[in-house]
Amino acid sequence: MNKRQKSLLIESVLVLAATAAAVVGMIHLKDHVNRSEAVRAMTQLGRHVLDYRQKYGSLPPESFVDNVKGELEGSVRMGSVRYRALYIGPNAPAETIVAYSLKTHPSSLLRDGYVVLRLDGTVEWMPSDRFSAVFATQRTPAEPQLPAR
Repeated sequence: MNKRQKSLLIESVLVLAATAAAVVGMIHLKDHVNRSEAVRAMTQLGRHVLDYRQKYGSLPPESFVDNVKGELEGSVRMGSVRYRALYIGPNAPAETIVAYSLKTHPSSLLRDGYVVLRLDGTVEWMPSDRFSAVFATQRTPAEPQLPAR
């Protein structure tokens, strides 16, 4: 192999490596943006739920949440939201999970997890294993279990 062929081979490998790194980076960025948008939409949902609770003294029905979800910016990114108001008592602690949505990232470096809305209006990202542990302590016998993954 002469000097020119080696140079072309090295340049080709570098271009391929840079392209692969850019593709992986874009996939990771896309998933990060999706997760951020889901958190933002859940935060907006939390504000609506808190406003309703302040006005009427109880959590809104699921139909209210279903109607509000369509108005939220980035609601598509939330995915399927599970709303738990039916299983939450009037004296529930502030850290009680009111709504959650599973977010999976099969093609990314990000871990799968849940976007969680708590009774006090805070929203957080929770890894799947931590969410399962917290949910197990809050789940009532009448409430359906988490879907198998």
